[in-house]
Amino acid sequence: MPGPSGPLRLTPSLRKKVWGKTRLSPWFPDSAEPVGEVWYLGECELPLLVKLLFTSERLSIQVHPDNGEGVTRGKTEMWHILEAEPGASIALGFRQPIAREKLSEACSTGAIEQLVNWIPVKAGQTFFTPAHTVHAIGAGIVLCEIQQHSDVTYRLWDYGRPRELHVEQALPVCDTGVHPGPVDPISLGKGHELLVRSRYFVTESISLAPGESFSPSAEPSQLVICVAGRGTVDSQPIETGEVWFLPPAPKPFAVRAHTAMRFLRTYTP
Repeated sequence: MPGPSGPLRLTPSLRKKVWGKTRLSPWFPDSAEPVGEVWYLGECELPLLVKLLFTSERLSIQVHPDNGEGVTRGKTEMWHILEAEPGASIALGFRQPIAREKLSEACSTGAIEQLVNWIPVKAGQTFFTPAHTVHAIGAGIVLCEIQQHSDVTYRLWDYGRPRELHVEQALPVCDTGVHPGPVDPISLGKGHELLVRSRYFVTESISLAPGESFSPSAEPSQLVICVAGRGTVDSQPIETGEVWFLPPAPKPFAVRAHTAMRFLRTYTP
């Protein structure tokens, strides 16, 4: 990544998926083929990875290990819902605590679909998904995913699709309890909310009226994710769907809104 010369716009990498969507606006131009994921990449790998996910079908029921559990880097993540069709839901944890033996059997029969807790979602909600959480993203959703930069995934169930499952690796790392559900944001002042604070990342939501500005404190690895509106970051234009890396600098880089604007700020603590 660059030195302290200034912010850097990350490059969106659009990934085609059969479960994706062709309507990607207002974040990207619509696509002739279904796009399921957009990864934001820099010149070098950052400790945090930002994605946008567009779903027209349910994704697999899966789990991620934590650091050191047979992998170099585990995967703790969060989801911020940008758009949700009526009836859209995500699965997080189980409806009630489950014995590991019963979970193993449920993965072989597909009964896990009824055992996980499907939670209705709406735009603006945030869900924290630490490693060990059994989870799935439902259809009809656009969300921003912030995660450790790792793609290690163990699939428990994929609705009969012909993809490899990893039940043997998954069972030892599954949290078999109940997930607390959506995050309750903590107000940090006008238009500024704390969404998630974990040992791997901190994420805030900042809303600005036209002409307002916000100067984030310097952090070792910090990203600004514009989810609505447009403005500037250190005088460079930023708009909906863009992610910018802010290098540490003696003077904070100001984000200024030209229209009503909302962005997520995420950094490593």
